Amino acid sequence: MSVVIPVYNEGAAIMPCMERLLRDVLLPSEILLVHDTPDDSTVPYAEKIAVGDSRVRAVLNTYGRGPANAIRFGIDAAQAPVTVVTMADGCDDPRQIDELARLVERGVVVAAASRYMPGGQQVGGPRLKRVMSRWAGRSLYLFTRVGTRDATNSFKAYDTEFVRSVGIESRAGFEIGLELTAKASRIRRPVAEIPTIWLDRQLGESHFDLGRFLPSYLRWYRFAYGRRLTMEQLVGRRQRHETTPSIDTPTLEPIR
Repeated sequence: MSVVIPVYNEGAAIMPCMERLLRDVLLPSEILLVHDTPDDSTVPYAEKIAVGDSRVRAVLNTYGRGPANAIRFGIDAAQAPVTVVTMADGCDDPRQIDELARLVERGVVVAAASRYMPGGQQVGGPRLKRVMSRWAGRSLYLFTRVGTRDATNSFKAYDTEFVRSVGIESRAGFEIGLELTAKASRIRRPVAEIPTIWLDRQLGESHFDLGRFLPSYLRWYRFAYGRRLTMEQLVGRRQRHETTPSIDTPTLEPIR
């Protein structure tokens, strides 16, 4: 599998997160630390980690700044049939990466780590964000049968070919998890979930801006309620609505 981790000025805070991840991920994997600029404060620490573990590759995102572009770049750069997206802030449980990947190997196209199913929990974080995320996840689960109670969580595993087939239109923030879950639901592809305990980050500062990203979340929330589509219809819709030029598969640029 390929593990994609967007990073932004994490500095030394990336070290404990990566230590846990490298200890707990047991399946054969590559781990892509995707950064936007060569002077990102994560770079020297990422370089040190990459020297010590051959699974790790620190790569420069050339799709434009921001988490959505970093995740798009990472998935396009992924070399494995399964891609797991997780965050660099230590909020996600790395012990579940293998379990999510195995669900995709068994045939689902999106495997979600769910804070809102029985056995899941969210500890800490802004109250408004928690309430809105929980409401969105549960309402989508009840009314659209998306297959997970936590469609907005970024901690997910994907069938890499599925993602490349349906495309990623998000450009703003972390709404990619919701976009791909909604697309899988609209074309009736299987989505599964496992319970997770999400812990608010202990080091560094969050870069999530609810006001900035909310319109994009609402776009994909509404999209999930649409009628069933075929893959051809979904791809045709994406091509009609694209407002940016298509970008070729990235060339990876190692940290220097």
